[in-house]
Amino acid sequence: MTMGQLQARSVSARPLHGTLVGVMDAAGPQVWYDMTVEVALSVMAASGAEHLVVCDEDARWVGLVTRARLTAVRDSSEYTDRLRLGDITGDSGPFISALATKGEAEDAMPHGRLGPVPVVDEDGSALGILALSR
Repeated sequence: MTMGQLQARSVSARPLHGTLVGVMDAAGPQVWYDMTVEVALSVMAASGAEHLVVCDEDARWVGLVTRARLTAVRDSSEYTDRLRLGDITGDSGPFISALATKGEAEDAMPHGRLGPVPVVDEDGSALGILALSR
């Protein structure tokens, strides 16, 4: 995979000192891990977002959920109205450090994955999202 496959986007969040600024989207809506699945789907509908960055009580990234994932969880037989985002973000996948070089980010992107991968700072806060271009 080459960096040419990463989508180039502008970032509306605070600037980074690393080299990923030109290839990441803004992080998008950030929500708390104790939010219910139903409320998260409402936030997505209101914002038009396709993913939510899930944070803990210290505003550190703990996962990322997509509309498709939330819908599948809600439609499953195990769903209850008490299910929280923290209950379903255990295998949220990789993240990339904001201090990573483009080459390191390229190596960290899962081969064949088109979904978003969060970029986090040294404190664990989500700064942006990397996604492969389609």
